[in-house]
Amino acid sequence: MGCQLGKLAASERRGGNDVLADGPPPKTDPRLPLTAKQKYSMVASWKGISRAMEKTGICMFIKLFEENQDLLNMFEKFRQCRTKEEQINSMELAEHANNVMNTLDEGIKGLDDLDNFFEYIHQVGASHRRIPGFKVEYFWKIEAPFLAAVEATLGDRYTPNVENIYKITIKFILQTLVDGYEKAKPST
Repeated sequence: MGCQLGKLAASERRGGNDVLADGPPPKTDPRLPLTAKQKYSMVASWKGISRAMEKTGICMFIKLFEENQDLLNMFEKFRQCRTKEEQINSMELAEHANNVMNTLDEGIKGLDDLDNFFEYIHQVGASHRRIPGFKVEYFWKIEAPFLAAVEATLGDRYTPNVENIYKITIKFILQTLVDGYEKAKPST
């Protein structure tokens, strides 16, 4: 004779699962290129990044400059930091890395409200019009360094599924930056 409490709990679990299985998955805004499950995974894994924002951002910029040394000249405050060691120890680079990571943080946290997301990221994209010599294609140069930095920070939590979600998300954010830059009037 089995325990009645165990049988009751098992029947409730089965009933609870049936209720969930009957309903459709939660809807996401059709402008978002992620499913509800992917968005949940993105936000959940981003918590690991948000605990190491500065480290991740510095890693991202070091990788950016390793691959695109010419871009270092765009940054007046730390263009003199030519070696990896100088870049790691640069307070100015750390400050800029934090600003960029905070922008990404706001963007990822804003995926629940795409109207505000687009407004914010478009403004950030438009603000790059004020940077002398900045070209819109420079936004895309951060994609691979961002993914590498995220992988370094997450370690074994950076599974192929998580990698795919981050690739979709960073492309979405970068395209939104590009759109904001292109919609803005050129500075005179």
